[in-house]
Amino acid sequence: MKTKNAIKLVAAYTLLTWGTATFSQHSSTGHGVGQRQASAASPYAGQQKRDIKSLSETQTEDLLAGKGMELAKAAELNGYPGPMHTLELAQDLALSDLQQQATQALMNRHKTDARRIGAELVEAERLLDQAFSTRQITPAGLTSHTERIAQLQAALRASHLQTHLQQTALLTPQQISRYAELRGYTSGAPTVPSSHKH
Repeated sequence: MKTKNAIKLVAAYTLLTWGTATFSQHSSTGHGVGQRQASAASPYAGQQKRDIKSLSETQTEDLLAGKGMELAKAAELNGYPGPMHTLELAQDLALSDLQQQATQALMNRHKTDARRIGAELVEAERLLDQAFSTRQITPAGLTSHTERIAQLQAALRASHLQTHLQQTALLTPQQISRYAELRGYTSGAPTVPSSHKH
């Protein structure tokens, strides 16, 4: 009798344990599915409504306006001033009239060039987007589109960096050092606030 009772108790315990474990498994599995579904939403959600999927409205506007978009950081942060900030700091840098005129002319040429390349880049991205949206994309076409975009991206960055090289040639070593101080690139130097990132 004792043996039979023991067997019954073990069986009951086993059934109880198995049932609890199964319930927990289903509950946690269901919860896990919900979590996976909730986290499956892409950070891209909503961007499918863009005119050009790979460019935000701000990026498009910046390209068309010839803005720096941080493309000249390699120059700016290594001691090669840019024309826009040089003009902003003209008084503190004690620019001569000739330096100001040359810097303004450089800035105007650069903006014209950057806007032209930016417009071409926006159009190239638009064509790539259209090729995908119309299901007309092919492997050869993809290569052609991306190579064109890469060439324009390189040309745009080169334009920004070349402008910094040309601007640096217009300044004295003392002015270049002062520029770095005013822009906050030297330790303990004051930082000049700016709304533009070049």
